Amino acid sequence: MTKKWVEGRVVGNRRWTGRLVSLQVEAPEVTFVAGQFGRLALPAPPGSKEEMLGRPYSFVNRPQSQPHEFYFITLPDGPLSPRLAALVPGDPVWMLPQANGFFSVEEVPPADVLWCLSTGTGLGPFLSILRGELAWQRFARVVLVHAVRFAEELTYRDVIAGIGAAHPGAFTEVEFVSRELHPSALSGRIPEAIGDGRLEARAGIALSAENSQVMLCGNPAMVDDTQKMLESRGMRRHRRREPGQITVETYW
Repeated sequence: MTKKWVEGRVVGNRRWTGRLVSLQVEAPEVTFVAGQFGRLALPAPPGSKEEMLGRPYSFVNRPQSQPHEFYFITLPDGPLSPRLAALVPGDPVWMLPQANGFFSVEEVPPADVLWCLSTGTGLGPFLSILRGELAWQRFARVVLVHAVRFAEELTYRDVIAGIGAAHPGAFTEVEFVSRELHPSALSGRIPEAIGDGRLEARAGIALSAENSQVMLCGNPAMVDDTQKMLESRGMRRHRRREPGQITVETYW
């Protein structure tokens, strides 16, 4: 194998639903900042131009911890995700030694409240971020929002409960389920629930340009529509040269 890839070893594979999978990989050489994504790869099929077939996946574990964990949806006709989902402990999988991306709290200006708004597997990088300490040092309150289609997709409940237990009074979680009724979840979509006030009412916290930073991670429709809704409240995309209140990552 080419030297740029690090050979890791699968140590765990959890299938949450028919399509949602978490893969655990031992690869101590690989480093990252919470919120970044790595690149998982397997040997490319015969006849391919490249030796390895790789795709980006966000880390779920906190930095400096092993194994690395990745939460993804299996695309039935995808070239890589079904193969990754079929791996079992002991199987090799390859990674690049360094991660990429700027979706991290190091890049986000401090504020009273950090809103972490996710759909589906977009939850993953927030779990990495919130299991570390920096977010809690920079924000007095953190609201984690996880929106899914069906209640069975409300995953990582034990991890989220652990985050809440570690930060009593500072952490709030809000669930959304769009295609069935669920007693603990709001219905519908995140942007509409911002527009009609239901999200703030459930969280018990105001969402404004004056008090909040918002990180969005999930499907493009949620990211785009939520950004427009936030812009209608006077918020804008955060950039290093033009500080704002909205940081985005498309991941689903």
